[in-house]
Amino acid sequence: MGMQDVNPDEIELLVELLNKYPVESLKKIAELEGLDYHKLTRIYDKYYGKYVFVNAMYDIKKIGLKSYIAYLSVPRERLREVALRMKQNPFFVDITAMFGFKNGITAIVYVPKEQVDLLDQVMEKYSDDYEYYEVRAYPPSGDDNFGEWNLPYQYAILMDILKWDARTPLSEIARELGKSRPTVRFMIRTLQHRGILLGYIATIENTEHDRGVTGITSELNEEVLEKFKDYEINVGVLVGRGYLLEWYFSSKEDLAQKLFEFSGYVEQLGIEYFDLLADIKEMYPKERLRRMVRKDGEGYRSILEF
Repeated sequence: MGMQDVNPDEIELLVELLNKYPVESLKKIAELEGLDYHKLTRIYDKYYGKYVFVNAMYDIKKIGLKSYIAYLSVPRERLREVALRMKQNPFFVDITAMFGFKNGITAIVYVPKEQVDLLDQVMEKYSDDYEYYEVRAYPPSGDDNFGEWNLPYQYAILMDILKWDARTPLSEIARELGKSRPTVRFMIRTLQHRGILLGYIATIENTEHDRGVTGITSELNEEVLEKFKDYEINVGVLVGRGYLLEWYFSSKEDLAQKLFEFSGYVEQLGIEYFDLLADIKEMYPKERLRRMVRKDGEGYRSILEF
């Protein structure tokens, strides 16, 4: 399906409905909203899994994971080779090519709370020039209470499935887990009761934003949120360092202008190229958590194992 066959109104409607009823059947949604079931099915089949996705949202704090952002200097000619090696390690959950205050790679790393002191040893495998910071959501909750992974291994597989596609049929999940459907329902409820599974979000695949400007600042100037409200902008709290700002845009826009605009708000600035390592980024898409945890249910594997 080419972009010309895409009807923005249909996509908008689908996202709105799926945010309201993320895991309900189409029949149920049509009933509740008084919609034509066949028309809804047609729209769903046209866009779901191609442009529109429903994913589970997790509180990784509850399972004892801390989130870090890392910047590594990597020579241009070794970029792909280093990115591939990093991607073998499931604790690197996102990898992006970046040029700016570090030329090479920026990565999001989930680190089990008891393994934080191993982070330098991990980084040294890929670069001798790096920096990293623990990153928290903005505004900060001030909650320093990290749980641990104390669930059977099957839960990691279940969480991977729901993260990838929360609308995966129960029968399919049950088959993959070798469990009955009532057991799968019970497992999902367990994740909800423990506050691990926060809910579901419907999103539109963002194909036009293939660039990002990322910056670090010790002071957050609140007017930045107001000034750039028409952009997609992300703010994170860097523990002990300040704030992380990220603006998303298209390579068709004027890059110099963007850098000039944003540089007044940050002390360090870099450009992210989301398309450069896209094929590597997408490796192991459904196997994030199941590669992190031990099969015997005894917590996490070592981040040095990979």
